[in-house]
Amino acid sequence: MTELNANELNGKRALVMGGASGIGKATSLALAQAGADVVLTYWSSAGEANAVVAQIRAMGRRAQAIKADLTDAAVAEQVYAEAEGAIGEIDVLFANIGGLIQRCRVVDMPLSLWNESMNLNLTSTFLICQAALKRMEPRKRGVIVTMSSLAAFDGGGPGSAHYASSKAAVATFTRALAKEVGPLGIRVNGVSPGLIATRFHDTFNTPANRLAIAERTPARREGEPADVANVVVFLASERAAFLAGEIIQVNGGLGLY
Repeated sequence: MTELNANELNGKRALVMGGASGIGKATSLALAQAGADVVLTYWSSAGEANAVVAQIRAMGRRAQAIKADLTDAAVAEQVYAEAEGAIGEIDVLFANIGGLIQRCRVVDMPLSLWNESMNLNLTSTFLICQAALKRMEPRKRGVIVTMSSLAAFDGGGPGSAHYASSKAAVATFTRALAKEVGPLGIRVNGVSPGLIATRFHDTFNTPANRLAIAERTPARREGEPADVANVVVFLASERAAFLAGEIIQVNGGLGLY
């Protein structure tokens, strides 16, 4: 991680969904390196989450991990209240939420899988953003960064229509939200990663396919979680003060094809 953004978020407080591993972990650490206190959520990776908390505290920042199922509206409210109780009013929300669940062709897809994907990727994003806005709107300030995907724009790989559709909906929600709350002093933007070296691709991709994708990417490599994290820090900072409703593609140029 570079020191480029050191101290520009001093005094800020951030809430990161899915902060125990991958992009969420890298972003939690990058936000802390830039000066922010951080609360992160996790679902099953308590050991990893606690290790990230320890790293952040070693930087001299406040940090806490909260286990949360964000498909539940009551839990989303509880998480936000607990986060603010731990470190104070949240300035930055990184709604790093979602997953593929499993690959499945549309013709074979049970409605339950479609609904589960929408709940995991879209509804969870809606719920945590709603919880944030209940606090941010009266204060007339705040930053929200959502998590979309290259799949939202190119349809995704085989058997991922449910995932791609849900992430496209996140991108549209991001733009709509930016228009709705921008006049209230709240900035909303998103990131859209391509092939990033995370557990997601360890699970749902093959080494051969990953190599082939990297070889046709103009950057000629997979992305690293820090590549996305650095963009989130930028969007959280005042350097992005005139951006609203942007979905920044972080894919090394892969989306050009």
